[in-house]
Amino acid sequence: MTIVIFGGGGDLAHRKLLPALYNLHLDGLLPPRLAIVGVGRKALSDDAYREFAKDGITKFSRRPIDDKVWPAFAAALFAATADIDGETGMAALGARLDIIEHERNLTSERIYYLALPSSLFVPTVRQLQKARFVSRGDGAKARIVVEKPIGTDLTSARAINDAIAEVFDEPQIYRIDHYLGKETVQNILVMRFANSIFEPLFNQRYVDHVQITVAEEEGVGTRAGYYEQAGALRDMVQNHMLQLLSLVAMEAPHSLNADVIRDEKLEILQSLRPLQGAAIDANVVRGQYNGYLKEAGVNAQSRTETFVALQLFVDNWRWYGVPFLLRTGKRLPKRSSEISIHLKAIPPILFNADPARRLEPNMLVIRIQPDEGFSFGISCKRPGPHVEVLPVKMDFHYGEMFGATSPEAYERLLLDVLNGDPTLFMRRDAVETAWRWVMPVLDRWAEQTAPLPTYEPGSWGPAEADRLIASMGRTWRPL
Repeated sequence: MTIVIFGGGGDLAHRKLLPALYNLHLDGLLPPRLAIVGVGRKALSDDAYREFAKDGITKFSRRPIDDKVWPAFAAALFAATADIDGETGMAALGARLDIIEHERNLTSERIYYLALPSSLFVPTVRQLQKARFVSRGDGAKARIVVEKPIGTDLTSARAINDAIAEVFDEPQIYRIDHYLGKETVQNILVMRFANSIFEPLFNQRYVDHVQITVAEEEGVGTRAGYYEQAGALRDMVQNHMLQLLSLVAMEAPHSLNADVIRDEKLEILQSLRPLQGAAIDANVVRGQYNGYLKEAGVNAQSRTETFVALQLFVDNWRWYGVPFLLRTGKRLPKRSSEISIHLKAIPPILFNADPARRLEPNMLVIRIQPDEGFSFGISCKRPGPHVEVLPVKMDFHYGEMFGATSPEAYERLLLDVLNGDPTLFMRRDAVETAWRWVMPVLDRWAEQTAPLPTYEPGSWGPAEADRLIASMGRTWRPL
């Protein structure tokens, strides 16, 4: 197999892809015969590319360089060039791949990974078609991996999907969302459908509301050019957070077949209650951290949101009337991603009869990062002669239970691409359904000219986000 990484000399390859492939090599999970070809505009020797990879692995891999193992992995690394805009853009790359595959006795099975801005997806795919790099209709012979975001709106997403579909069939296309490769995210379905205690509770009869938080401590850093065109709604909500919501809310699939699971997730996205007009203003809050306008590369009059909080509903039989509260932002107090399922309070009788000392409702918390695990809050009597009921927490930590560090998300996702398993990847219909739901919010914001609410770095967002949840008689869960 040959893995061709367009953008192979970029930040994503340096920090994530090459370290992930190295860890798969350590675990003996890569094919015995393999070539990894980093493609860029700038000519680079194979030795220079191997040093580039070694530097990324040394700095960012969860496991250090093993001097006994490294030579075999390094021997599979190669550098190549391509000019996506030129008339013969793939000619040099084609010749280079032919030589590498001949020398390493490889078949024509290739994976093309587009570690590129989404604006380059279409020209790259068209060059692949022009150079006849793809055997149409044979999913085993060529696969393509594209990073989110798929476009910046519904129209651009459709254009990208149309262009890719002209060259690759849907089973050959892997739209990657690294959040879905995180160990805790994968375990959501196991928790729900392998334990009889939880699944009966996941419905409008027992759940009061659900909160999903993805908090980032850092600002935009060096990504201002991208972030100015995206903002928090496009960057996090349209993909990561709606995917997490669909895993929490989906019905039990009748099998673990990839398309069966993706069908159930799509059903949730299609069931989201549309937001229109004044309902957007009432249910969606955006904000911008103080200092964002002074970040390098940010327009001094920018209206790009760095924080979003919203309330949405899934209008199906299981979840009707249950609020799903989502919030995400930059320059928040800590880096944390979690899902909390808040069960309904018990009746105000017996141990909950005192209005001044109401018991806390039970809550299931799924910690996605950084402390991966689950916790379940219950009420318990304090030892002693008096009846005093206190909240206690049953807690599970991946690190404590299983010892070794969990594989990085890209390790799992790249292994799935190698194995031809698309379960954790987004299908075209899901991508476009998510964009369809988000577009009225983006269109509404485009019409507005009032200054954005602001918040101090290190706070939990603008005051409007607290007022949003307070209007429903609830509070954000402290992280």
